[in-house]
Amino acid sequence: MLTEEQVKEFRQNGFLAVDGFFDDRETAALQADVKRLREHGYLRNIHTLGDGETHTESAQNLQMCPAAFCSTLIRSLPFCPKVTNAVSALIGPEVANNLDQIFLKPARIGKGTGWHQDNAYFKIRDPLKGTAMWIAIDDATAANGTMRVVPRRFMDTFVHERDPNSDHHIHCQVDEADATTVELSAGGVLFFCYGTPHATGDNTTTSDRAGLAYHFINVADAPDGFFTPRKGQQRASPYLTGPRASNGINEYGEPMREAWEQATHR
Repeated sequence: MLTEEQVKEFRQNGFLAVDGFFDDRETAALQADVKRLREHGYLRNIHTLGDGETHTESAQNLQMCPAAFCSTLIRSLPFCPKVTNAVSALIGPEVANNLDQIFLKPARIGKGTGWHQDNAYFKIRDPLKGTAMWIAIDDATAANGTMRVVPRRFMDTFVHERDPNSDHHIHCQVDEADATTVELSAGGVLFFCYGTPHATGDNTTTSDRAGLAYHFINVADAPDGFFTPRKGQQRASPYLTGPRASNGINEYGEPMREAWEQATHR
């Protein structure tokens, strides 16, 4: 459980870093699964050469979104009790998971993701009622492009436009002098609300660096149609807490807490 001080820090600053959130065995399982997904070609390069279209092998920002349908481990992680407890404490009481994605910055050629606010995509009324949970799959440092955030600016609405260095993202401009660099050991997490400006840097090291991100929302604050899949899109937004929560049975047809335990502690 998060402490009252941690919840207060999140609500004041718009973010909260928690090192050691996942234990060694859980972290090793996540690392193995991300490696499997990459080896099977599920991650694609979204970085472009400044025109929003042209990709190259010499500069890569690999993404998979969503990943839940290709991984029992990733699908079941939001149902882990320490995750639901933490997210409920931050944005609860009735919480749903509306997105998951992997970003991987390959060694030496890994490119960052530009500054943006998640609420520029999700557009909920109160940006403190939605949070991302960014998991450091590998040790995340300034040198390998860890997450950077701008504290206490989550109620401001920044102007976003198409990011020319991505084939689908938007970005905004921030004063980087105000930014905080968040370094985490593998298995640590960064919670940041939907209004917090954030970005990642380039990976200049000799090792790959991956992050797994989930986005959670207080159901009462979701706009109309928020949970309706777009045409041709297969996507579940499972309820994690509250009267509509079924431990994933309604969304996936099997109990997810048990699936998480089996995948990480066998």
